[in-house]
Amino acid sequence: MAKQEIEIETKDGKAKAGLFRPAAAARAGLILYMDAFGPRPALDHMAERFAGHGYAVLVPDLFYRKAPYGPFDAKTAFTMEETKTKLMALVSGTTQEMTIRDSGAFLDALSAEGIGTIGVVGYCMGGARALNAAATHPDRIVAAASFHGGNLASDAPDSPYRKAASIKARVYVGTAGVDRSFPPEQSARLAEALRVAEVDYVIENYVDVGHGWCVPDHSVYDETGAERHWKRLTMFFGETLG
Repeated sequence: MAKQEIEIETKDGKAKAGLFRPAAAARAGLILYMDAFGPRPALDHMAERFAGHGYAVLVPDLFYRKAPYGPFDAKTAFTMEETKTKLMALVSGTTQEMTIRDSGAFLDALSAEGIGTIGVVGYCMGGARALNAAATHPDRIVAAASFHGGNLASDAPDSPYRKAASIKARVYVGTAGVDRSFPPEQSARLAEALRVAEVDYVIENYVDVGHGWCVPDHSVYDETGAERHWKRLTMFFGETLG
């Protein structure tokens, strides 16, 4: 699938993004919220796979306010002090509120392509951002998924579980078997918030994998677990987005 590099006008500047179109008319649109290592070939590959299922896929650079930066090697970036420090500065300097402001512009970019039905999926730091986008734009986002998303139900004021009552989308959350950024108590808190809000949701624990298992260039990438994630996700979007 051909990738088109575009720029999206936001309230804070211009965000670069990759836009991936399917070979035929798009059945729906997806926004892929990146993990902590930024846009790169591994995410392009995932977007192309989504496009192969008939979706128009937008992969925005959430760190655009700090550009230029990187590139980072996902296998080693958090094990080397220099790159770890730079990454943590990017993550902490790109708040949930910033991405919430940006998400309207991301949705508009897909709408400009004639896409009316839109879903979101986020990995790692993108998981919470996908859920917050669904809460912020309940009439525009009909499906929201998170994989190895961190702090989905933490004590932070911007943790997405606090906005569960605003979510109208169907929700799927895939969690790693052991993940310090999303321990069992947070999973229970998120489940209760979604249940009380009467959200149609699934939280599924991928027992034998680690945080980051879905993304092919990650140090803990697990092919079996990743293919299970693809099976669940394509079924989820197929049922929800068409």
